[in-house]
Amino acid sequence: MKKINNRFLKLIFSYIAIIVAAYILSIGYFRLDLTSEGKYTLSDYTMTLLENIDDDVYIKIYLDGADLPIHLKKMQQAVKEELEEFSIYANKNFDFEFINPTENEDKNIRYGIYKMLMDKGLVPIEIHEKSDAGSSSQRLIFPSVVISYKGRSIGVNLLKNTLSVAPESEQNINYSIQSLEYELTNALQKLTNDKKPEIAFLEGQKELTEYQVMDISNVLSEYYSVKRGRVDGTVGILDNFKAVIIAKPRAEFSEQDKFVIDQYIMQGGNILWMLEGADTNLDSLFVSAATIAMAQENNLGDMLFNYGVRVNANLLQDKFSSPIGILKKSEGGKPKIDLYPWNYFPVIVTDDKHPISKYLNYIKTEFVSTIDSVGNNPKIKKTVLLHSSQYSFVENVPARVGLDMINYMQNDTRLNKGKKTIAVLLEGEFSSNFINRNTKKYLPAGTNYKFIKKSKTAKMIVVSDADIIKNEVAQDGRPYPIGYDKFSQRTYDGNKEFILNAINYLCDDAGLMTIRSRELQMRLLNVEKIKENRFLIQFINVIAPIILIILFGLGVYIFRKRKYTS
Repeated sequence: MKKINNRFLKLIFSYIAIIVAAYILSIGYFRLDLTSEGKYTLSDYTMTLLENIDDDVYIKIYLDGADLPIHLKKMQQAVKEELEEFSIYANKNFDFEFINPTENEDKNIRYGIYKMLMDKGLVPIEIHEKSDAGSSSQRLIFPSVVISYKGRSIGVNLLKNTLSVAPESEQNINYSIQSLEYELTNALQKLTNDKKPEIAFLEGQKELTEYQVMDISNVLSEYYSVKRGRVDGTVGILDNFKAVIIAKPRAEFSEQDKFVIDQYIMQGGNILWMLEGADTNLDSLFVSAATIAMAQENNLGDMLFNYGVRVNANLLQDKFSSPIGILKKSEGGKPKIDLYPWNYFPVIVTDDKHPISKYLNYIKTEFVSTIDSVGNNPKIKKTVLLHSSQYSFVENVPARVGLDMINYMQNDTRLNKGKKTIAVLLEGEFSSNFINRNTKKYLPAGTNYKFIKKSKTAKMIVVSDADIIKNEVAQDGRPYPIGYDKFSQRTYDGNKEFILNAINYLCDDAGLMTIRSRELQMRLLNVEKIKENRFLIQFINVIAPIILIILFGLGVYIFRKRKYTS
């Protein structure tokens, strides 16, 4: 009787313990991420963004279907896990569903869905399939999502557009999985950002026109309020801007305007300098088939030298470059454009781990110069963001540039001078360029403005090719995409990505950039070892579990038999 009572009490206590544990878990939750890099843990920035959402979020993921390729199924599972994590931290309803846009048998409805997705900027990939009978077919898959919030929606392409690998390749999908949190958080920030910070393009020194930067301005306007204007020597006119862009000035800055920019930096202002070390362009080249490249004078050299860099008056040639098109007559007498190697248009491949230049597509440049680091201010941190390939060569200007050079460019033996810097990030505490000068004449009379000698923490990015930010303009006034090459009719997406990342970084969107810089370890299986140990792996995964179950059953049987027969 006593044994029965003890068992009964243990049972009651067990039930009570289970009920108490269930209640505790119901009023709170905890999550344990055992990966070394926090792979399954959202960043603080993302969690804060989700906690501040004040309305319902609904997400449609157009990546579904039982016959998805294995790599895309892996991505589908990663998206599901990521969104489940998002839903935990969102205060309001955060719902999502997977949709297969190809499942409708009605061709018109199916094509209507395709058009709707493409109108939102979503890019499909084409999958080639073979049936058992040997016939082949093609199918469109949209690895993308549409996020809706407060009556607005935005499309997000989840698959990276990496030129060096196929979109559906395992390598590219692994890159894309690493970027999931960044892409989703970035889209949510666009939808929930009611008040946009202001940035400005400076005018007045023959900079790129509004039409020549229209494409990147449209991209930046999703995050910022983009303005344009002249400084005109007005101290303090830039104070309210998160960042300022100086894009290809071809006239000299006055000392008064330089003072305004300098004092903006001293107050913690951030600048993207898009400069040219040499003055040459395609228009002059095609008029006379040859031109002389001269140093570009803009009167900024002393400022930049004081801040820690120098844009050199030279031209960089790189074996890895985009072509130039030359008009020739075909055999039938009709004109045609032939493409030739043109080393003055380097194509930049980024290999850096900095969040600005990480995982970028190829970047197209035109008549780029080099940048040197100068000075040794310990309070300034310098980071190289872009550089040429190791197969490069630099010539100082004045220099002749002619179309006849295409005949020997491909086999130029000088292209072996190593990597050359063309974009640098400077961040820290800068010294004013106007120390030990009479600054009273630059300050407005009757105001409280005082000359600042040392800056607050500020950031600037210096790029020695302004054409990275430039878009071509069609004859009807429409802008081509930034990075579009009119000769090969190819768009280099890295141009847009680099400028957007640069401005995000300068504007202190540290949360987004931190997400982008995360390194998630993709613990992939070794294909060669799988082939070598195929039988052993199959045995461990198929036969071994069965043997273990049998042995366990025999062990339990023998134990019970000995216990109850003794």
